[in-house]
Amino acid sequence: MNEETRQKLMGVSVATLATALYKRGLRNQVIQGVHPVARKGKNMVGPAFTLRYMPAREDRNQLSEFRNPEHPQRVAIETCPEGHVLVMDSRKSATAASAGDILITRLMMRGGGGVVTDGGFRDAATIGDLDIPAYHTRPSSPTNLTTNEAIELNCPIGCGDAPVFPGDIIVGDDDCVIVIPAHIADEVADEAIEMTAYEDFVVERVKQGESIIGLYPCTKDAHQKNFQEWRRKNDR
Repeated sequence: MNEETRQKLMGVSVATLATALYKRGLRNQVIQGVHPVARKGKNMVGPAFTLRYMPAREDRNQLSEFRNPEHPQRVAIETCPEGHVLVMDSRKSATAASAGDILITRLMMRGGGGVVTDGGFRDAATIGDLDIPAYHTRPSSPTNLTTNEAIELNCPIGCGDAPVFPGDIIVGDDDCVIVIPAHIADEVADEAIEMTAYEDFVVERVKQGESIIGLYPCTKDAHQKNFQEWRRKNDR
């Protein structure tokens, strides 16, 4: 992805991005039900590399499957490009884990930009201590073979009710995760930077006792003038 766009998206919230996408008619881009395994204090940003799970059939999902070097879950970990975010469609089910700490450690060592599942992780506490952003619904100890079969790589998926296409830009903050269609990522990042500057100005004014009427959203010329002065003063 465009490195300038990456840097811009590192400094904006998922909430702000959701509003920018809403303006474009995109209302279901937030991955529902997922949250950080551990807060990192900085954003996760990267193109999506996807893995799809389907309901497991018992005769196809014995522990011996993990010996198969072409097992899609293992291949996903070993082929996810550097800087990309591995996004897993786990059928919104945390009854079995999408992955554990060993696989996520390997993804981290290969330079993965992060990992998201609408299911759960085993060894979640250990994953939370790793230097890689990780998002799930809750801890889950059973191996993924219990109820899910990893079936397809780098295909369109649904994750937490959000559509994810390979290469879409994934942004996660300390609250949640959003999916930006790749072809509008640059313009959305630019708009989000502008929105964030105004929101920071608003917060400062509200803390000083200002009413939100006419300020948020801005419907008074006086507030726009004050905002421009604030931008110059704060180099924003």
